[in-house]
Amino acid sequence: MKRGVRAAILCGLMTTLAAPALGQQLTSPGYEFLKAVKDRDGQKVTDALNVPGNTIITSRDDDGQTALHIVAKRRDLVWIQFLLAKGAPMDARDRSGDTALMAATRIGFSDGEQQLLEVGAQADLANNRGETPLIVATQARDLASVRVLLQYGANPKLQDHVAGLSALDYAQRDNRAAVILKLLQDAKPAVKKQVSGPSLN
Repeated sequence: MKRGVRAAILCGLMTTLAAPALGQQLTSPGYEFLKAVKDRDGQKVTDALNVPGNTIITSRDDDGQTALHIVAKRRDLVWIQFLLAKGAPMDARDRSGDTALMAATRIGFSDGEQQLLEVGAQADLANNRGETPLIVATQARDLASVRVLLQYGANPKLQDHVAGLSALDYAQRDNRAAVILKLLQDAKPAVKKQVSGPSLN
């Protein structure tokens, strides 16, 4: 009986001690920043970013997503440009290894892809499965994304870890990807452009 009472008291004490820690986590500056990004609260985001010396732009949620992942997934070109101008890490990976570029590719957001690539995002950065944005775009038969990625030097011969296949291989196996296959076969290494930062003007 005494053991049961002691266990109950101990459990209650641990819960009491854990509650403030959880509250602090949920109301941390990084959490509040990402919430403001999700809520499209431009003033709150700007105020947070204007605090001297902070690194809040690199904040991540539980899935490893940064603010740039969030706005790419909602097809928000204005916010992509804004965050890039504020120094958002363009090649940061989430827990699956996806970058913001990959997030844009998965939903066929070619304008977002182009904006990220224009300021220097790596076209061939693969995720945990070894998938590159070009592989994902090819599998989706997303002609617009394939064109943009190839324009910025994406390599159609890089292989994933899942099947050991490249974008070119997947296109060759898809009877409905003839146009994409031709683009991949004709692709030439792109000359890297000089990168310049985005402007909000």
